[in-house]
Amino acid sequence: MLIPVLLFAVGLVLLIKGGDWFVDGATGIARRFHLPELLIGATVVSIGTTLPEVMVSTTSAISGHSQIAYGNAIGSVICNTALIAALTIAIRPSKVDPKTLRTPVIFFFTAAIFYGVVAYTTGYFSRLVGILLLAIFVVYMVVTVREMKDNPEAVEASEEEVPEADKPMWQLLLLLVVGAVLIAVGADLLVDNGTLIAEALGVPESVIALTLVALGTSLPELVTAITSLAKGHGALSLGNVIGANLFNLVLVCGVSMTVSPFSIPENSTLFGINSSLVVDVPVMFLVMILLTAAPLKTGKLSRWQGFTLLAIYAAFCVFQFTMA
Repeated sequence: MLIPVLLFAVGLVLLIKGGDWFVDGATGIARRFHLPELLIGATVVSIGTTLPEVMVSTTSAISGHSQIAYGNAIGSVICNTALIAALTIAIRPSKVDPKTLRTPVIFFFTAAIFYGVVAYTTGYFSRLVGILLLAIFVVYMVVTVREMKDNPEAVEASEEEVPEADKPMWQLLLLLVVGAVLIAVGADLLVDNGTLIAEALGVPESVIALTLVALGTSLPELVTAITSLAKGHGALSLGNVIGANLFNLVLVCGVSMTVSPFSIPENSTLFGINSSLVVDVPVMFLVMILLTAAPLKTGKLSRWQGFTLLAIYAAFCVFQFTMA
């Protein structure tokens, strides 16, 4: 049991560091080719921070561990919202510009409703579903870049977040390649040892994915949230979380479904229904509604939102291990 836990931890470290290096390398190379800063911030950086989830879910789907592929994406959305965003709100509530949230929120719920319809009607995520989710991702990226062009403040924000690329080209290429390798190796270690830990604890793989794996692959978002909070940019942290949640549905799920379609795992039932359909998917919708409804209406975040979300996350984790 000790060795799988250690290797699981090593996998997490490799994922986080690999993602960091990959983003630095890709950003530096993009700047060398004189790509607009806003395009780099909206694409390279955003996609790079989601790579851990992409690799974990894709690796899981290919290796036949569909429970981890499914649980990682849903669990990451819940973790990002009810733990990471909740912590920043509970510690330092802030004002939010509803206009900046409108697009990612609309796209998120569009993708989530589509995801939910498929889950409740067929329970099977086919290759076509994956392709449609990826199509939503492409449309979102195009809309985001166009909006940023019309919003000078967004351009300034993206420039602030993009690191300076003062390294020679060979170092940037090395960062890109090594980062990609670390992400791949880390994802493999995470999936393999997460499976072993699940077996040792006698719980389904989906429970490990919904909790431990989801928390681990969400660490880049947690670091971003803490950094933004320390700088007094609570609204930026909220934007990053909503964007990451959207990417978890359309990019992470889209890639894993397209590569290797899978069904919703059924480990336990409530009222004769798959517990995932009774708890996991509804909780995903609930926490996102609690997070976004108030700021969209009033432009403010309140501490009660943070504490309520944290309570929901604690109850969700307890439920997962209790039902296992």
